[in-house]
Amino acid sequence: MKYYALIFYMIVIASFGATAERPMTVEDMWAMQRIGNIALSPNGEWIAFSVTEYDMEKNSGETDIWMIQANGSDIRRLTTASGYDGNPKWKPDGSALTFISGRHGSNQIYELPMQGGEARQLTHFPVDVDDFSWSPTGERILFTATIFAEAKTLQQSAEWDKEKEQSKVKARIIDHLLFRHWNHWRDGKRSQVFICNSEGEGIEKITHGSYDSPPISLGGSPDFTFSPQGNEIAFVCNRDSMVATSTNNDVYLYNLISGKEQNLTANNPAVDNNPVYSPDGRYMAYRSMERAGFEADQYEIVVLNRKSGEKKILTQRFDLSPLDMIWSPDSRYIFFSAYHHGRRTVYRLTPESEDIEELLTAHYNRSLIIAPDGKKLYLKQQAVNRPEEIFTYDIETKKLEQLSFFNQDLLDPLDLNPVESFWFTSFDGKKAHGLMVKPPDFSSDKTYPLIYLIHGGPQGMWSDQFHYRWNSSMFAAPGYVVVMVNFRGSKGYGQEWCDAVSKNWGGGPYKDLMSGLDYVLDTYDFIDKEKVVAAGASYGGFMINWIATHTDRFKALVSHAGVFDQRSMYGATEELWFPEWEFNGTPYLAPELYKKWSPSFFVSNFKDYKTPTLVIHGQHDYRVPVTQGFQMFTALQRMGVPSRLIYFPNEYHFITKPQNARLWWNEIFDWFEKWLR
Repeated sequence: MKYYALIFYMIVIASFGATAERPMTVEDMWAMQRIGNIALSPNGEWIAFSVTEYDMEKNSGETDIWMIQANGSDIRRLTTASGYDGNPKWKPDGSALTFISGRHGSNQIYELPMQGGEARQLTHFPVDVDDFSWSPTGERILFTATIFAEAKTLQQSAEWDKEKEQSKVKARIIDHLLFRHWNHWRDGKRSQVFICNSEGEGIEKITHGSYDSPPISLGGSPDFTFSPQGNEIAFVCNRDSMVATSTNNDVYLYNLISGKEQNLTANNPAVDNNPVYSPDGRYMAYRSMERAGFEADQYEIVVLNRKSGEKKILTQRFDLSPLDMIWSPDSRYIFFSAYHHGRRTVYRLTPESEDIEELLTAHYNRSLIIAPDGKKLYLKQQAVNRPEEIFTYDIETKKLEQLSFFNQDLLDPLDLNPVESFWFTSFDGKKAHGLMVKPPDFSSDKTYPLIYLIHGGPQGMWSDQFHYRWNSSMFAAPGYVVVMVNFRGSKGYGQEWCDAVSKNWGGGPYKDLMSGLDYVLDTYDFIDKEKVVAAGASYGGFMINWIATHTDRFKALVSHAGVFDQRSMYGATEELWFPEWEFNGTPYLAPELYKKWSPSFFVSNFKDYKTPTLVIHGQHDYRVPVTQGFQMFTALQRMGVPSRLIYFPNEYHFITKPQNARLWWNEIFDWFEKWLR
């Protein structure tokens, strides 16, 4: 940690005394154990789940499988092999727990008998298994693997991989878009769906061609599944000729008996995903958008009557986007979660009446599972001041109970405040919502500097969430008040509010942020009006770049993975449907908005607004390519603005390695401390 930040921390921590609660440190946050996928046993008695634990000194993490009784007792660790053991799935008869493990160098499916004994490797494929699912009888396994699109077999793809690795020529020959995605090069590979028997033999390819299933983006969970009868598969893919400009994900059916395939959503050019069969097999629910090319359109839940073929939209009166979705065991209800006012709320939908009931409104809830008798939900819940743990919710009594307490010993000595909400009237009279986290040992009689955080997306949302990258409690720890405004464009406030950022990146959202800043500075006397800084990533990084060229209200800024020049961004990013929607076309035929909302065209304002700015970017960021950060830093330096660039050659849009993350946090705190002194 830098000198001044270190001294500050020592003073703050010392002030709490030997036994009192203290501020959280970066090391504390990275010591938290992170719960992954959860799976309920067929008899409803056990919950299997994965837990990832990071080692700061090793600069890596390990994932293992754990199990706990559904009543919260008898928690036990099932795997201890080094590396990755995750994605637990129960065999349908409950006799064994299966999971993906990389313990022998390749990710394969393993089986752990419940009567005891060691895990047995079930599959021996020449390529990694990405994901898998059991047929209802347990006789077959559906799995996905990423292979060369032209390879006829898994073995042929593996051989081509080996030849490529051994070749001294490392050139890439590219004939079409999309040639890289998010943080990896595609290299002619596609995710494909396969089926095999219960011993990993008799492999058959279900999907064929140069497309991905599940799709590369805008998918659901699951996006491939067996029907309750086991004679049919539903899967999702996008078969448009240029997937870089298309959001046309479709739901397909594949009949395992006849080998015939059917596109259920061929008439919808927008997103369709997340097929979920009702347990009685009469219906299939899936999520659907209406507007092609718009990735942040509102999802609707559509139910297909599998006998008649009739489709019915169930959420037309619901102005939020359903997320994870499950049926009740009796097929009478659909449970789902949705972003709502800075929370992730759980709902129950009655398909017959289309009535929707709120069940869980507090905090951030996801990964819904329902008990076999339909009386309880199992889920993961987190909050700003609490990492994710496993909970159970009694649907009849409305009682919520925490089952796991992985991080309680780490949390007990920490002073972490809950999130607080506020509403304000924005520039045009519309109400906007914000969240606030106060620093440790907070006193309303004191004044504190303010960190103004700006979320990405732009169709994202600040929420009551223990975020491991943009953790609001971590930002508050050195003694800051943290404020986060869900400006227009944010999810969780209706589709009209979400739509309002498109074509208007530096307009309404910027004015919302300035109105929100005015409100908190006028309302809360404990905020030091002379000590205000701001930070953001992705779209939030764009907004920091916009702020740097449009105002001098802040003492210092941090721009992580921010867009600087929209035209050059278009030519180097991967998912082209996004800028083409947001800026009304391509920069070649419709250049107006690309210019209007590019901070690069306002660099001359740096002569008036010389706000010290820290720029951070990762080499393998293919969503917002690293040259965007380089351009911003070059402009700052050329115009004489105090600035610093932190370049991560081994990171992407996110900072994921423990020691890189420690540097990231410490540099940000040091930057703010330097300009607030």
